[in-house]
Amino acid sequence: MDVRRQEPERHWHQGEVLGFDLETTGVDCQFDVPVSFALVSVVGGVVVARDTGLVDPGRPIPVAATRVHGITTERARSEGRSLPLAVAMLSRALCDASERRVPVVGMKLDYDLTILDVQCRAADGRGLVERGFCAPVLDALVLDRHFDRYRKGRRTLTDLCAHYGVTITNAHDAAADAEATIKVLTAMCCRFPELRQADPEELHRSQVAWHREWTESLDAWRRAKGMPPLERRDYDWPLPAEPPPIAAAG
Repeated sequence: MDVRRQEPERHWHQGEVLGFDLETTGVDCQFDVPVSFALVSVVGGVVVARDTGLVDPGRPIPVAATRVHGITTERARSEGRSLPLAVAMLSRALCDASERRVPVVGMKLDYDLTILDVQCRAADGRGLVERGFCAPVLDALVLDRHFDRYRKGRRTLTDLCAHYGVTITNAHDAAADAEATIKVLTAMCCRFPELRQADPEELHRSQVAWHREWTESLDAWRRAKGMPPLERRDYDWPLPAEPPPIAAAG
C-alpha cells in the first residue's frame, strides 16, 4: 500500500504576484502623469516587499485630481522623486517581474500601464515592451467582468471590495489600492475554480479577447444611444497595439 502523501496542487495566486498601482494628474492616459505609485510583492498572501512613494509630475496637479487622491502640487514637489527617475524605476521593476515570470496584478491596468508606457517613450523612445516587459498581466476588472458578467451594478475597486468581502480603508491611496486588488483577486480565485486553476500566461491572452468583446458591446450600446463611438485604442489591453503619441511636456 502506497502511503506517500500527495502534495496539494499550488495555484498561481498562492505564489508570488506583484501589485501595481498609480495615482495620477487626471484620467487621460496619453497626457496625464503619475503623482504616486505602489509596487507590492505578495507571496502566498503575505506582503514581502512594498515600494511606494510620491512623484513630482513636473506640472500642477489639478484640484479635481487632488480631491480624489489627496496629493497636492506642493506636497508632490517637496516630497516626490522626479518623474524621469520614477518612470525609470517603475519600468525596471515591471521588466524584472517579466524576467522572473511574476504576474503583475492590479485594477484597470490598461490605464496604469499605458500611462507608464507613454512616459517611457517620452524619455527615450522605447516603450515598456521594447524595454522587456512581457509578464502576464492579471486585471481584476477584466477578470470580474468575465467570470461574473451578468452581475449588475458598478465595478470600481471599492465596489469589488464590497462584493468580495475585502476591506479597503484608504481608497485612492496607491498602496492601499494595490493590496486590496490582490485580496480581491484571491477572493475571486476562491470563488471561481477555473480562475485559480488557469495558467497566468493563458489568462493574459484570454483577457485580451475578453476586454475586446466587452468594448465591442459597450461601443455598440453607445452608438445605439447616439453617443460618440469609442476610440480605436480603447479596444486594446493591456497596452495599445500601436504606440500612442508622445505626451506633450507639462
